[in-house]
Amino acid sequence: MQPTRPLIATVLVGVACIAVVTALVIIWAARLTVDRVVYVSGLGAEGEPTAGWFEAALLLLVAGGTVIAWAARRIRSSPRILRAWTPTISLLIACGFFLVASQVTCTSGCPLPVGPTFTVQDFTHTLAAVLAFAAACWAMLQASFAVGQKAIARFSLVSGIAVAVIAATGGILSLLRFGTDVGSVLELVATTIAILWLATFGAMVARTTLAAHQLQQPVGEPDEHVDLVVVPVDPLAARLGVDGHEVPVLLPDNQRALGT
Repeated sequence: MQPTRPLIATVLVGVACIAVVTALVIIWAARLTVDRVVYVSGLGAEGEPTAGWFEAALLLLVAGGTVIAWAARRIRSSPRILRAWTPTISLLIACGFFLVASQVTCTSGCPLPVGPTFTVQDFTHTLAAVLAFAAACWAMLQASFAVGQKAIARFSLVSGIAVAVIAATGGILSLLRFGTDVGSVLELVATTIAILWLATFGAMVARTTLAAHQLQQPVGEPDEHVDLVVVPVDPLAARLGVDGHEVPVLLPDNQRALGT
């Protein structure tokens, strides 16, 4: 591998992390402009003034997440149930469903999956969003048991537990139509933690990969090719073996000098 390739890859992952954080900033900025109870998906609902920003945020998340997933392609999980496929696959699946959710948004009000107001469009968006979030959480769980990556594993485990508990609580409140104001805040908090995890995960993977390459580079460098030059020596002119002069030759197992 050329020395510049890891640097280019690191720069790309850095840009991806910035894109992911930018997506989070857009989501928060859009949410702060709404003075009523609304879930994250509601920011992109038809007719909402924040719909365009919501789509841009998801597209940035998809683009950045795809690059980070590629950078983490060597990450493996230790438990058998988690290593059926890699975290990279889980993140790519999540990005795919987030792409669908960005293009098929819910209708005005984002109705719950009950009652006559719930449409096929709402079903498609809700299903895509839920599957995307589930795949991302599975990637976090896989990263929690990453082989040889203690820092990534510990950070992912704490983040994964927090996201699971907070998101589950918010989802239950939403389905029960109880405390929707609290539920919407919990969903936003869970989303924030998940996106920050993705950006931090990408940065940690890039740093680990670059450090590993720097350690391997001196060992992996090819030997330098040189030209061998034979210099003729006149024994008589050098008075070797003449007048009692000897040519010392040292052997590995016998350090005695051999004369010619």
